[in-house]
Amino acid sequence: MRSFASYLRVVLFLLIGYLLIEYTVEVKTGSVFTTYPLAWLVLGIAGLFAIAVEFCIAALQNVLFKSLDAEAKERYLAAEKESRAQRFVWFKKTYHKLVGRKPLDQEDEIVLDHDYDGIKELDNNLPPWWIYLFYATILFAGVYLVRFHIFQDYNQIEEYEAEVVEAKIAIAEYKKTAKNLVDVNTVELLTEASDLAAGKNIFQTNCAACHKPDGGGGIGPNLTDKYWILGGGIKNVFKTVTKGGRSSKGMVAWEGTLKPVERAQVASYVISLQGTTPAEPKEPQGDLWVEEGDAPKADHLERAENTTSLDTIKVTDEI
Repeated sequence: MRSFASYLRVVLFLLIGYLLIEYTVEVKTGSVFTTYPLAWLVLGIAGLFAIAVEFCIAALQNVLFKSLDAEAKERYLAAEKESRAQRFVWFKKTYHKLVGRKPLDQEDEIVLDHDYDGIKELDNNLPPWWIYLFYATILFAGVYLVRFHIFQDYNQIEEYEAEVVEAKIAIAEYKKTAKNLVDVNTVELLTEASDLAAGKNIFQTNCAACHKPDGGGGIGPNLTDKYWILGGGIKNVFKTVTKGGRSSKGMVAWEGTLKPVERAQVASYVISLQGTTPAEPKEPQGDLWVEEGDAPKADHLERAENTTSLDTIKVTDEI
């Protein structure tokens, strides 16, 4: 690999390989190379293969060159030198065309009459590359005007809403693998069977002694009714589990013992006990908790219904 063309071919090969991998392998979000780091290894192997091919070509050219006689070698070297000179001339001409600069021997054609202490001003044109870029911006503005203001393909609001939907999907996928980052502000009710099973196991191990295995209440309050001392809902229950309940009742803070995901699981399991029928339900304590969107119910009516229900249970047991 002694020529510029060899390096250029390798770079182009790697670029094409990168684009092929990026746009042929489907991923949900992000890049193929961030989702599958193994793709870098594949691209690296392809690059080594391209370099090996270039070395083989260079070695073959070297062998063929040494097999030539002296006169043929001179002709080959002369042709190679002339080819390099022509490439240099082509680059030089292209550069001058792009910048639109006059050669030094022709600057007298564009000298203006302005003279400041011997400093003369030249009437150079704007560089062609700048002019072409300006024309391109005008063309882009025309296409933009037709697409967004005449045909109304879509607008910024629709684009924003589409990106918000994509962001919510990405956040949901991230939360599935980052549950330990949950806190009282971001915790959500878990409904998957695996989470509820894990929450039940934690409850039976740590909470059943005070609340009974079925949540009916013992030293602690009944967790199956709609009354809560420190507030219901996933956020309040998570906070109670994390920071602890009333110190006079002996409920400790579990943030030093249980991980955030475990606290979310046991809080979700506690909420799943709502509406179940424990063997020995404790009388309601605290205030009636009504979730947003539920029809409010008078507190005294709810308490009356619960009291009637408890009396009915007691009478049935006596009979």
